Amino acid sequence: MDYRHALHFLLGLSDWERLSAASGALPLVQAREAARFNLERVRSLLARLDNPHLGRGTVHIAGSKGKGSVAAMAASILRAAGVRTGLYTSPHLHRMTERIAVDGEAISPDDFGRLAEPLRDAVEAENADGRHGQITTFEALTALAFLYFREQAVRWQVLEVGLGGRLDATNVVDEKAVCVITPISLEHTAVLGDTVGQIAVEKAAIIASGATVVMGLQRDAAAEVIRRTCAERGVRLLEVAQACALNRKGFSSEGQDFRLRTPGGTYDLRLPLLGRHQLENAATAVLAVESLADHGVAVSEAALRRGLQEMRWPARLEVVRRRPFVVLDGAHNVDSMRRLCQALEEYFTYSRAIVVAGFSADKDVAAIAAEVERLPRLERVVATRSPHPRAAAAADVAGAFLEREIDTIWEEDVPAALEAALSFAAPEDMVCVTGSLFVAAEARRHILGMATDPLPEPAGASTASGR
Repeated sequence: MDYRHALHFLLGLSDWERLSAASGALPLVQAREAARFNLERVRSLLARLDNPHLGRGTVHIAGSKGKGSVAAMAASILRAAGVRTGLYTSPHLHRMTERIAVDGEAISPDDFGRLAEPLRDAVEAENADGRHGQITTFEALTALAFLYFREQAVRWQVLEVGLGGRLDATNVVDEKAVCVITPISLEHTAVLGDTVGQIAVEKAAIIASGATVVMGLQRDAAAEVIRRTCAERGVRLLEVAQACALNRKGFSSEGQDFRLRTPGGTYDLRLPLLGRHQLENAATAVLAVESLADHGVAVSEAALRRGLQEMRWPARLEVVRRRPFVVLDGAHNVDSMRRLCQALEEYFTYSRAIVVAGFSADKDVAAIAAEVERLPRLERVVATRSPHPRAAAAADVAGAFLEREIDTIWEEDVPAALEAALSFAAPEDMVCVTGSLFVAAEARRHILGMATDPLPEPAGASTASGR
């Protein structure tokens, strides 16, 4: 099977990430099926593939903010320490292959397509059985990641939760060395619950007996849930707020230097990511990797330093152009937008700020707009939408900003919105593209000319030639 046919196969399954029953993107019956998470069907699918998720150490990461950054940092540190490491994250920016990487290299399209063939056979058998429901896109992709990690003789796998935790497909691994819970905020309330405490229950469910738990900075309601879960399961809990001390020493638009004290030592480190929240993410990742010493993984200070310095995680306060600054960041909720605006003020010198913003339809755009309004020297907002089926209409996004009497226009696609923002900007200004990773990815593709996935075959097209 080639890569195009593999994408057609995967995207033809029920897909929660692209699901929007209200907008008619998929029939309501498929919406209900995709939302009916069930680990038994994932376990059954993996059993058909001879359990490729087993046989290596696991670091499992959940949370609302920063979980992808922490996963990328931890994997980069392990790689620098000479440990063959697999990394599974979501979503991707440009190509689905980005989600699956070994030692910092994404799976090739050829390998992706080749492994999708036995996966398709197993998925078809599982769906024909039907006892546990129908396999979703994310579940199948998770299985493909495990197949690749097994084939590549990965020693440790770093897994980022896709949605929630308790019934996320990545939670099929029962034995974990480290479970990480990054900061929790309100997200996906229709699925996970409408309070921080309820959402924390879903995310803390990744905690496995025998694991060490690393807890990032949390609100009290979330921290209480995580502490209680750890006590009930008799596992060791390391809290970043208590175990670590951070001191930023300097920064530029290309990175920041900091001193970090942990139970394992004191380190002078450099991170090519901006924002104080990324320093907190780095402390979380270092604490998680240090705890692997109990599992025979020795990570030197040099490996810590090299791993953080060499890690790359685009579209997180990423500078892709200067004069004017063009900054990309996937701040997708109120808390993330607050941190983004603080970082823009703290790390950049600019005359005026022009914000290009687009959001998923399930976001509280009005509350997010209130955070954007606090950005110093905000000149204008250009509202837009990504091609994602769950994206809110550009006019609706604009309405939230106009309600706050912010000078706002809208464009129906991200490239047009970005060009409009640049036409307003002087060399000493800043353009920030934000609201979701999908919007940031579109802007990144437009500016840097990134390769993107081919369009999948039309819905009825035969995939026989891909066998």
